[in-house]
Amino acid sequence: MSNILVLQHHPEEGLGLLEEIFLESDHHPTIHRLDLGVPVPKNSNAYSGLVIMGGPMSANDEDRYPWLSDEMQLIRATIKAEKPTLGHCLGAQLIAKAMGAQVIANPSGPEIGWFPVQKTVAGRRSLWLKGLPESFLLFHWHGETFMLPEGGIPILASAICANQAFSIGQHCLALQGHPEVTETIVRSWTLAMAEDLKNTG
Repeated sequence: MSNILVLQHHPEEGLGLLEEIFLESDHHPTIHRLDLGVPVPKNSNAYSGLVIMGGPMSANDEDRYPWLSDEMQLIRATIKAEKPTLGHCLGAQLIAKAMGAQVIANPSGPEIGWFPVQKTVAGRRSLWLKGLPESFLLFHWHGETFMLPEGGIPILASAICANQAFSIGQHCLALQGHPEVTETIVRSWTLAMAEDLKNTG
């Protein structure tokens, strides 16, 4: 059994389907609730992998959430150590920023709902997407997006958001969308983040 470090930023943005996958594969997730004031671990040495979940804040909100700086230091060190790292939405944006890229407002506005994503040329060759069709639906809930960091390979794109996913080597995957959601999670988000549904996008 291996231990996976999970960084959670919002009460409703947990592991979802990922928890089932981890437990079926004999991986034990250790969840750190940063939104509840749990400190960011100084390193990931005690864990076999790192997962960074979504959240309503921006990766640029370091003044408001000082722990974001510590979190990005941890992410950067984990990726440089070539330890398995996965980020969803805010998690992907934190990976991008930790590795030197910008996080900006999505040029097409907020993207909330089920939208198709397509494999890029590199994505067609990527082992991360092996077995998936050229285009498939993915759930989204974001107003910002990431630029590509140095060494980042774009593997998914869409008409609404150009950078939907990138990989770094064989150990890091950053996803703008939310493949982890369940029906229950989606319903809870529409209540907890109802204000987002009023935005044009």
